[in-house]
Amino acid sequence: MTAQSKSIKGTNPDVVLIGAGIMSATLGMLLKELQPDLTIEIIERLDVAAAESSDAWNNAGTGHAAFCELNYTPQRADGSIDTSKAVKIAESFEVSRQFWAYLIQKELVQLPDSFIRRLPHMSFVWGDENVDYLRKRYEAMRECHLFEEMEYSEDPTQLKEWMPLVMEGRDPNQKVAATYMPIGTDVNFGALTRSMFECLQQMEGVTLHFDQEVNDLDRKKTGWEISVKDRKTDKKRKIRARFVFIGAGGGSLPLLLKSGIPEGKGFGGFPVSGQWLRCNNPEVIKRHHAKVYGKASVGSPPMSVPHLDTRMIKGKQELLFGPYAGFTTKFLKQGSYFDLPLSVKLQNIRPMISAGLHNIPLTRYLIDQVRQSPEDKFEALKEYFPEARMEDWELEVAGKRVQVIKKDPKGGGVLEFGTEVVSAADGSIAALLGASPGASTAVSIMLTLMERCFPDQVRSEAWQQKLRDMIPSYGKSLAKDAQLCREIRNYTSEVLGLEMVG
Repeated sequence: MTAQSKSIKGTNPDVVLIGAGIMSATLGMLLKELQPDLTIEIIERLDVAAAESSDAWNNAGTGHAAFCELNYTPQRADGSIDTSKAVKIAESFEVSRQFWAYLIQKELVQLPDSFIRRLPHMSFVWGDENVDYLRKRYEAMRECHLFEEMEYSEDPTQLKEWMPLVMEGRDPNQKVAATYMPIGTDVNFGALTRSMFECLQQMEGVTLHFDQEVNDLDRKKTGWEISVKDRKTDKKRKIRARFVFIGAGGGSLPLLLKSGIPEGKGFGGFPVSGQWLRCNNPEVIKRHHAKVYGKASVGSPPMSVPHLDTRMIKGKQELLFGPYAGFTTKFLKQGSYFDLPLSVKLQNIRPMISAGLHNIPLTRYLIDQVRQSPEDKFEALKEYFPEARMEDWELEVAGKRVQVIKKDPKGGGVLEFGTEVVSAADGSIAALLGASPGASTAVSIMLTLMERCFPDQVRSEAWQQKLRDMIPSYGKSLAKDAQLCREIRNYTSEVLGLEMVG
């Protein structure tokens, strides 16, 4: 998908999607299935789809289902564990799986083994306090059937069987514990995104443009006028559309601010860069078959939770450790160092300063990360892989994440670590801001967006029936209905080429 597709001449599309990542691909597929006569134009500034956050080497590469990510289950002041966010994310991932299964059954995307496979998800901790936390977390999560397959152990023999690299060479006197979730998955969102765009390009009324950048957005009586510039020829053009979705990853915030919608005022962004240690020794790679997540450092952003991560990329098994965070002023991996300063406006400067003052530990953490030497990074790896050798690992640059800064009721600002859909009151434009868990919950996020921006259509019997066809659990709670959850998991496991559960 490196060539620009043929343009629809002399027409203005119903929908413009800005950014060729997982969010735009998901929304485009949903809308065309719900209303096939919609015309859609997709604008991407790079020469390929899914080259930023959706790419497997950047950050999106885990089927985030809240099985192993400890930052989704914070400990309350009274010592109990809050599982509400984990339940919501796990349910959202099941919704994504249903939509992917639908695409497979309709033969709209390539075979499932190219983008999803079964891979255990584990949480691993050491030390009395952390072991106590993990035990409490396990007990709390097992109360919900979404996590009923989860196992827990403090037995080093059992842990060595689950994750040999993590346990070999470890101090036998160190108190350790882990949870094991056999139904975890590895998802290559880059491959999935490109497959969806390949399908969209074959549909009537869809145009995908590469090497084109949106410079401005102006509200008109009948919708939006989008100013687009060809990055190769400098040729400019204008598109008019009734609905615009800004799904440009880190590039979404500047475009939201340019739209001028009142709902976007006060939003800012805090960019965080990342790096991986990538294993280059095939003998080591083949001995680890899991995603093993640890506990984040105090003040660190969610994207920096350390994990020893098996991924399948371009048909090859890879092993990563990290990511290591850092500060950057770029909003995109292939962005500009002026992204952050140019995003500071009169309308958001107070929330941004306020958020900065309230997040001193994060600033200190990022400074420490930037100052780390290669030896420091390697020492962090050895906490999870005691017998690691430095010559087996090399540094790989990850993608950028822009954390959301939003106004609080007092006019200050708060730093959010999730995703945020910002839409105009009339539903004519929407933007997605934020980062994790992003890609894994893309379908739920886009369903929420459609309910806001296409309310009448979503309520119609035709759309309701189609939504239930695509997502059998639509309108029902998988978190509350254990039998439905098991039926849905078995159905999607079979279609997606994953073994049956339960």
